[in-house]
Amino acid sequence: MMETKKPEQVDNIPSYWGNIVNFYSRNIFNNSKTMKKIILLSLMSLLCTTSLLAQTVVESEKNRIKQVIQNAYIDGLCNNADEIAVNKGFHPGFNLIGIGEGNTMWEYPIYNWIENAKKGKAKYKYAFQNEFTSVKYLFIDISGNVAITKLEFYEGGIAKYIDYLSLMKFEAGWKIVSKMFYAIPKKEN
Repeated sequence: MMETKKPEQVDNIPSYWGNIVNFYSRNIFNNSKTMKKIILLSLMSLLCTTSLLAQTVVESEKNRIKQVIQNAYIDGLCNNADEIAVNKGFHPGFNLIGIGEGNTMWEYPIYNWIENAKKGKAKYKYAFQNEFTSVKYLFIDISGNVAITKLEFYEGGIAKYIDYLSLMKFEAGWKIVSKMFYAIPKKEN
């Protein structure tokens, strides 16, 4: 004859834990309204946690990008003409891109820009002028391993350019791969 077990009896669980499991299974899991609330609250908690983690990762990447721009572009190239710092943050295939006359476009490779910065540093207090360079970040947009940054570029506290920097994340980290810019018209006195 087959032995029948009572519904509240659970094999291989000490009686204390078996009682807890049985309590939940009888009183909570069998009550559909309570179960729906538990599932809904669990899903909301999971979504909030996932969202916060994603925001933390994005903010961390944005900070890394800002650090590359500050060390390689602003301090490395513009303020100090530091070739080592520039090479750490710029990809060797980098080009500064601008508009020429008519429908022409010009490119200026990073190795030429570094040489020009070193020559400027010999003449001026900073690489290209006697005024300290700084930036204000207008936005950083990241999609996977690519990013674009829009900056206000200041020389001596005066906004001179709007820069658009493209970056890619390589095994060694974020690298600046190109720059386009808009020269802010000088204000007439």
